[in-house]
Amino acid sequence: MLHPRLRDDATRMRMLLYGQLVSKTVCTAVQLGLPEALAGGPRSAEDLAREVEAHPLALRRLLRALVPFEVFTEEADGTFALTGLGTTLLPDTPGTARPSALLLAGEVGGAWGEFEHTVRTGESAFRLINDIALFEHLERRPERREVFDRSQEAGLRLELDEIFEAVTFDRYRRIVDVGGGNGHLMCELLLRTPGSTGIVVDLPGTVPLAEKRIVEGGLIDRCTTTAGDFFSSVTPGADLYILSHILHDWGDDSAVSILRTCAAAMPPHGRIMVIDLLTDAAADDHGGRHRLPALMDLYMLSLFGADGGRERTGGEFGALLADAGLEAEETLVLPSGMAVITARPIIG
Repeated sequence: MLHPRLRDDATRMRMLLYGQLVSKTVCTAVQLGLPEALAGGPRSAEDLAREVEAHPLALRRLLRALVPFEVFTEEADGTFALTGLGTTLLPDTPGTARPSALLLAGEVGGAWGEFEHTVRTGESAFRLINDIALFEHLERRPERREVFDRSQEAGLRLELDEIFEAVTFDRYRRIVDVGGGNGHLMCELLLRTPGSTGIVVDLPGTVPLAEKRIVEGGLIDRCTTTAGDFFSSVTPGADLYILSHILHDWGDDSAVSILRTCAAAMPPHGRIMVIDLLTDAAADDHGGRHRLPALMDLYMLSLFGADGGRERTGGEFGALLADAGLEAEETLVLPSGMAVITARPIIG
C-alpha cells in the first residue's frame, strides 16, 4: 500500500507538471474576452459561446476547469461568473494581469516550449524561436511593444504605493527615468512630488507612448522625453537616475555598463536608484511570494538565456554596483520582495 505522504507528493508533482496547461487555459480565456463578457454578471456557457464565437461544449469545459482554480464560479443554475481573482483579468482593474496573459499567449510564452534547449546550451529560447532578441522584436512590432509596456505598467501599479510609502523623492529636483517605458512611474512620481522635473529616456519606438502619457497627466511643463541608448549615454546633470526593472533584463556585464553610463552622467551629489526584485528577500508564503522570484528567474532565463537577464540577490546587486564604481547608500526591502537600492559614487 502506498504511504499517504507518497500519494500526496505524487499528486502535487502532477499538479506541477500540468501547471502550464492551467496558464494556457487562463490565457485562452483572456484571448476570447471571457472576463469582459462576464463583467456584467453570470451568464451561461451557450450565451457566452455565441458572443465570443466558441464551441459551446468546449467553452463550458474551459470555464468549469477554471472553477477549482478560483477564476470562475459555477452557479446553481449552471451559469458562470467571475471571482475576485478572475476580475484581475479585466482591463480596467488596477494592476490588471490581462496584458501579461496576452504576452504569454504569444511569442513570450511560446519560448517555454524550447526551455530544454536553453538549459542544455544557455541560449535564449525566445531568440531560437523568433530569430531575434526580445527588445529588437518589440522595437519592430509596436503593437507587441504596447502590450509589453502595459504589462510592465500593471506590474508597477502593484508596487507604487509601497514604493512611495518607503521613499521620499522631494530632495531630488531633476530626475531621469532610464528605460522609463511609457512614463507611468515618472508621471506618478511627479504628481506626488510637485517641486521636481523629469526626463523619460527610452528607445525611439517607446518614446511616443511616454509623450502621450505625459500629456494626459498634464505634466508637459515638467516632463520631457529623450530617445536614447542607455549603453552609450543618458541625460547628464540630474540629481537622480532611476533604473526600475531594467537591470534584471541584462546579464552582469551589460548591467554594469548601464550603471557606468548613469554614473558618468550624474554630478558628485547625484544618486542612482535601482528598483528590482530581490531573490533573497521574499521568504514568507503569503500568496506564494517566496516562489515568485524563482518563477521570474526561469522566465528571464527563457527570454534571455543563461548569460542574459536574471533576478538577483542583494549581494549580487552590490557586486554590480561596486564594479561600476558605486556603493549602496540605502537598501529598502518592500513587503512584496521588491527592493529600492539607492547608490552613490565610491569616494576615494
